[in-house]
Amino acid sequence: MTADDSFDRLDDDDYPAYTMGRAAEMIGATPGFLRALGEARLITPLRSTGGHRRYSRYQLRIAARARELVDQGTPIEAACRIVILEDQLAEAQRINAEHHRAAGAGNATPAE
Repeated sequence: MTADDSFDRLDDDDYPAYTMGRAAEMIGATPGFLRALGEARLITPLRSTGGHRRYSRYQLRIAARARELVDQGTPIEAACRIVILEDQLAEAQRINAEHHRAAGAGNATPAE
């Protein structure tokens, strides 16, 4: 992999670019909170060759949402379940919108 390849991957939401310390700092949480989210299986960080946890921007958005719920008094297990359901709903809505667009494109009549 070249340096240019690495820079291209930084635009990838799923690229594990952030260390645990940096990820925790970015979402205003502790490394322990991120470990707890991993134990609850909300997020599964990738591991560097040295075994260190690495987080993606997508995982940080999920973790930040869980942190909001926990800060509001929701138990961590419930917060994780809520975030999972919210994520599944958003994906279902995206797929539904995609199907509607495809069906609309198939029903379009040519201009006269």
